[in-house]
Amino acid sequence: MSEIRMPRRTVLKGLGAAVALPLLDAMIPTNAFASAEKKRTTRMMFISVPNGVHMKDWKPAETGANFALPYILEPLQNVKDSIVVMSGLTQDKARPNGDGAGDHARSAAAWLTGCQPRKTSGANIKAGISADQLAAQLVGKGSRFPSIEIGCERGGLAGDCDSGYSCAYSSSIAWRGESTPVGKEVNPRSVFDRLFGTGDPTETPESRQRNSAYRQSILDNVLEDAKQLQARLGANDQRKLDEYLTSVREIETRLARADQFTQEVKLSGGKVPTGVPADYGDHIRLMYDIMLLAFQTDQTRICTFMYANEGSNCNYSQIGITDGHHDLSHHGRDPKKWAKLREINHYQISHLAYFLEKLQAVKEGSGTLLENSMIVFGSGISDGDMHNHNDLPVLFAGKGGNTIKTGRHVKYDDNTPMNNLLLCMLDRMGIHPDKLGDSTGRLEQLI
Repeated sequence: MSEIRMPRRTVLKGLGAAVALPLLDAMIPTNAFASAEKKRTTRMMFISVPNGVHMKDWKPAETGANFALPYILEPLQNVKDSIVVMSGLTQDKARPNGDGAGDHARSAAAWLTGCQPRKTSGANIKAGISADQLAAQLVGKGSRFPSIEIGCERGGLAGDCDSGYSCAYSSSIAWRGESTPVGKEVNPRSVFDRLFGTGDPTETPESRQRNSAYRQSILDNVLEDAKQLQARLGANDQRKLDEYLTSVREIETRLARADQFTQEVKLSGGKVPTGVPADYGDHIRLMYDIMLLAFQTDQTRICTFMYANEGSNCNYSQIGITDGHHDLSHHGRDPKKWAKLREINHYQISHLAYFLEKLQAVKEGSGTLLENSMIVFGSGISDGDMHNHNDLPVLFAGKGGNTIKTGRHVKYDDNTPMNNLLLCMLDRMGIHPDKLGDSTGRLEQLI
């Protein structure tokens, strides 16, 4: 047991920096351990990938607990007991429903809203509030940031990006209201500085860049204060704090390398956003690691993460695939394109596995951070060539505070609204709306 008591919101401060702490035993009054176990803090995260997946190598052949992970999902072997593969879920409002082409834009806008996006490339965009933002508005005030929206590909909020649909639809899965998509941050440095700097979302890039010049020495001073704190903590808390500070230092080092790369590119006349790694995989993992810190320190409980904008045609040269992703998704049943698609999907899942294993390694109370989370990974399109929106690739991870039975493949009736899953997740965040988008009720077989 720790020798001191401290508030949950204890923050170590320095000039221009503030380091929040993870949940320590010292933050829980002795007589509150039992009640704290009963009322866990639950996190919610939605992770989207564009252009659907190669369903043949995604969907398990067996249902129930005795299922084998298909090739694409094989990287999840170490966390298999903490996932649920869901088949049969659908986003009907991503379908044309009389609006013609534009499946990519609709699939992103409808994924967490269940609402039919208005077909327009002008300013009169319309969809609906997304599940993450409903949670942010009602329970987000319990943390420093109601929600955080991140991604790895910049996107615009204006212009025509898909057959008459505004770019706002393709580049956003979070909607604060029916006409207000939430822009995402793609710069890891900016996200890190929000968490460990002033936290001011209105701070200009120039100001952040000036502050970053002081970051190394400032963070060192703050971490020195943290090490002094360790001497007053019990053994378990000392271990937790040491692991946490090591993670912060590692991320800072990786960001410094990304900044150095940026400076080298600028000297050669190129333009790269500050803090964005040259390698796409490094970019994804850096974002994941920063979000782990945000969840661990309870600075936010809600996050959306877009690997790329819907319809993205970026390549995966880091794994030897130079074809555009969107081009490959229109495979025409070509086995060579299928082979490349499944490698892209396998690569995407490998990064998710990295994140889930790290969440699983963080102890929180008698459980883990993964057990206290609800994470949905998937796409608003199943087969990219057909542009279909039924039987979507939906992977659920975490136990929602030990309220969800995992380690299974659950098959629902085709055309079951995905929003029924979102309602179940909102219930575990303490929010109980009767309806969200086109929901028809709660999912059975989840508990």
